[in-house]
Amino acid sequence: MTDAAMETSGANRNDRFTRGSRLADVLSKAGLGFAILAVVLYGSFVSPAFFTTGNLLNVLTSMSIVGIVVVGMTFVLVAGGLADLSVPATIACGAILSLGLQPMIGPVPAFVLAVALAGLIGLLNGVLVGYVGINPIIATLGIGTIGLGIVQAAVGGVIVYGNNPASAEFAKGRLFGVPVVVLIFLLIALIGHIVLSRSFWGRWTLATGGNYSAAEASAVPVEAVKAGAFVITALASGVSGGLLGLTLQSARPLIGAGYEFSAITAVVVGGVSIIGGFGSVPRAIAGLIFVQLLTNVMVLDGVRTAIQGFVLGILIVGAVGMDAALRKRGVA
Repeated sequence: MTDAAMETSGANRNDRFTRGSRLADVLSKAGLGFAILAVVLYGSFVSPAFFTTGNLLNVLTSMSIVGIVVVGMTFVLVAGGLADLSVPATIACGAILSLGLQPMIGPVPAFVLAVALAGLIGLLNGVLVGYVGINPIIATLGIGTIGLGIVQAAVGGVIVYGNNPASAEFAKGRLFGVPVVVLIFLLIALIGHIVLSRSFWGRWTLATGGNYSAAEASAVPVEAVKAGAFVITALASGVSGGLLGLTLQSARPLIGAGYEFSAITAVVVGGVSIIGGFGSVPRAIAGLIFVQLLTNVMVLDGVRTAIQGFVLGILIVGAVGMDAALRKRGVA
């Protein structure tokens, strides 16, 4: 498939929301923006703490840690990889090794090595999914469980604490009033957006997720593209875990539990197709902002944790249902 053909194919898929009624067109372009605005208005109404600087900074920092994973998970879904369930293991790998290796090799090499080893987990996932053809859910769940077991055995199942105050100050610091973690997230999101929307790798990713057989017949390296998506997610999760460990100055094997669900929720709510072939990093981040603000408002409003999970589950079901409906209207 030539670049021009793939660009045309991608453009057609990106127009899938605009092929229906005018209402669908408006909702596709501004629906999530309206939803975010509604949550902000509701939050400011139900809780005076919502619009405080401290609360918004906490939301922004928390959103950034998850957001780095969201950028990687977007590649997995767009490439037709369904989801990466090894995220908790790669986050734990990044957090524990970033702290645990500091006394031996220093904070910067420890962070780099931790991210590289997290990327190794992604490489194993990618080989199993992209080249061997194992179902992504089974492959990532299996590799994630093995990886988490190795990490737990390496530290004896105990909590690892940081001992380098300078690295902690850096992770918790601010630049021009903006938390460093937020700036790192924005940089990674910008790189992810450029790669997915402006590079040949991004066009290959969209083509592979949109029509695997056609992309393969057009000489797109579909196995490598699919494997690469899992490597990107693992590297992003490793960075996220490393920053989380440095921020908290402690890490336990289960530190990444739940992050895979948060990332998948944000990406799907942002309109990225769970079947592949459609989506962008800005859409995923918009979904992340909506989910994070909604969760924050529910916490401030005293909504029980079980109800919060129910609401987020409804959001996923609704987003997946909308994706299926749009495909049935002639785009798939």
